[in-house]
Amino acid sequence: MSGGISKERLISLDTGFQVAKELKKNFYKVKISEPNNNLEKNVKKFKPDVIFNALHGQFGEDGYIQTILERFQIPYTHSGVISSAIAMDKEISKKIFIKHKINTPKFITYSFKKKNKNLISEINNKLKFPVVVKPLNEGSSVNVFICNKKNIFKILNSLKNYEKVMIEEFIAGREIQVAILGKKKLGAIELKPKRKFYDYQAKYNTNAKTQHIIKINLPKKKLNEVMAMAFKAHKIIGCKGVTRSDFKYYKNKFYLLEINTQPGMTKLSLVPEIAAHYKMSFIELIEWIINNASTKR
Repeated sequence: MSGGISKERLISLDTGFQVAKELKKNFYKVKISEPNNNLEKNVKKFKPDVIFNALHGQFGEDGYIQTILERFQIPYTHSGVISSAIAMDKEISKKIFIKHKINTPKFITYSFKKKNKNLISEINNKLKFPVVVKPLNEGSSVNVFICNKKNIFKILNSLKNYEKVMIEEFIAGREIQVAILGKKKLGAIELKPKRKFYDYQAKYNTNAKTQHIIKINLPKKKLNEVMAMAFKAHKIIGCKGVTRSDFKYYKNKFYLLEINTQPGMTKLSLVPEIAAHYKMSFIELIEWIINNASTKR
């Protein structure tokens, strides 16, 4: 199941295509379906043993489609309804990180219904400029901006289609991402984007020339620390299957930005790259995800 109506539709289609291609190559019977009015008809006709959820973004990894899939009582991949909804909501997930003493950048939220007239002074007091402005429920760095005092209201105005956005402390430093497979800490990767930060273009444009470093130049103790943080986040949110947690490393501290319950499976995706480094082929990774599928009840 891939595609959908989110801003990550093209990435989802690519993930679905890559997964289906690999499964067919290994003699699996596969049918790709959009999450539309034909989904139930396709499921009843095809009678799958497992539904591989290759959707990204809103309606695909926020608990919405998971609620629909549970009606079919057919095992589906990745996390269930509640954990998907929590992970996708940046405000709720960050509050959980804070409660469980997982270091994360400080933040405030901005509602377009209740505009904060003292926003600049609140940012100066709580966060300091520059800040990161992002929607609460998008993935793949969609509509994420680094803002200063001069352009913040212009950026906010461009995001007014969202009811609420997050304004987050900007953390400089290194981009570290960690993959978790169920109860296993799979591995980590460092990203060195040529762009200002690891944004949508840096993630999916082959011309962006983001450098991927698997053998991260960190002491073993620090590498174990970030892996443990990712595993803790995976566990406390109740995630299943595979997750990828995004960190910044600055002044000897790791900051968890967010946890992704349905990381991409495209040619530029990080989890397959991490898995390959640890001698886990793409088909082995996909089969692990499929074997981990459940009805989540």
